[in-house]
Amino acid sequence: MKIFSEELVASAVEELHIADLSHATIGEVLLVAQYLEKATGIPFIRMDQGSPGLPVNQRGVEAEKAALDRGVGSQYPAAAGVAELKHEASRFVKAFLNVDVSERSCVPTVGSVAGSFGSFIACTQRIPGKDKVLFIDPGFPIQKSQLRVIGAQWVEFDIYNHRGERLREKLEEMLSAGDIAAIVYSNPNNPAWICLEDEELKIIGELATKYDTIVMEDLAYFCMDFRRDMGHPFCAPYPPTVAHYTDNYILMLSSSKIFSYAGQRMALICISDKLFEKHYPALAERYNDAGVFGQTLVASILYMITSGCTASTQYAYAEMLRLSTEGEINFVEDTREYAVRAERMKRIFTDNGFHIVYDNDATERVGDGFFFTIGYGTMSGGDLLKELLYYGVSSISLSTTGSEQQGVRACTSRMREELYPVMEERMRAFKEDHPL
Repeated sequence: MKIFSEELVASAVEELHIADLSHATIGEVLLVAQYLEKATGIPFIRMDQGSPGLPVNQRGVEAEKAALDRGVGSQYPAAAGVAELKHEASRFVKAFLNVDVSERSCVPTVGSVAGSFGSFIACTQRIPGKDKVLFIDPGFPIQKSQLRVIGAQWVEFDIYNHRGERLREKLEEMLSAGDIAAIVYSNPNNPAWICLEDEELKIIGELATKYDTIVMEDLAYFCMDFRRDMGHPFCAPYPPTVAHYTDNYILMLSSSKIFSYAGQRMALICISDKLFEKHYPALAERYNDAGVFGQTLVASILYMITSGCTASTQYAYAEMLRLSTEGEINFVEDTREYAVRAERMKRIFTDNGFHIVYDNDATERVGDGFFFTIGYGTMSGGDLLKELLYYGVSSISLSTTGSEQQGVRACTSRMREELYPVMEERMRAFKEDHPL
């Protein structure tokens, strides 16, 4: 039996001016869920927005307060970032990725969203005619919206059938045209939680070098492949990264998920030193500067977008990175709760006829973490999104993420202990109403 009637959901869609619920954005689904909760008082199982669901790292809060007490709020921060954060970022990357990136090449941004936005601009403008972005999907829909803003084109493919060595053939096919400026993916992946393995990252790195393409590696869920005991500074195993296989990379490291510091909008882009120092005549001509990639990105692009990052938050991030590098806090253990939630939520769905859509990595079963994907029989992702809304469960269709598979993305971050029996009851009703 449905929790919310089709008429009530239709009324919400009409009142909120949503053109097509089956292809609704994260924000639109969120609005529908809020509307229905307010109209009825019935709580939703919120699997839509990937907002942190754990307490903020208190050590960061204390460091930010101390910075404000020192008076840092009265001065503009340097565009390239405060020295303390750049220093700790370089140490952190060495400690947890075993990658050497100089302090100069570690640049704070207002969340990874600002980092990717600025990087897209620099990457697509550095070489005339090399102006498209390749998405290894499924991925983060906002990044394609950013390309719409700057008027850049993109191409994409769903990695589902191109794992392992098969990835090489697909990338060769797409990069050989010579017009791909950048490759983008997240690892672990949003929305599928698949993880690219070293063999695959080696392929990406080799081809990025061969075709002079910059790899933008989004590490928002850093060390959150909980199948491995990662997160110990200067100790293997390290998270796999393309930085071991090419000098053409930009790593994006956000504070939002690993430290639950999302509200302060703080991230880093860590640029290969060789790429940072590379000279591009097209950038020099456009921006009337030296045309050095890193300096143009920082001073002529990122500064025009945000004019620097909040100074006090930079000190907070620096302290959290320092404590992690010195082994005083373990951010991986702090976030392991997401894997516990995913395992329990997946079991409820699969016990009631659902299946995991992206269920395998190249060589092993996909792990549990912040996101997972579910399908139901032959139901399309858009139809499943709508049907789940009637049962008080919000999600997003995989079609909005560049996926060619049918299903929805589920986020674990807002799950609470008292909601598990509610979810079980609702999914049993869903199964009864939708016999396979």
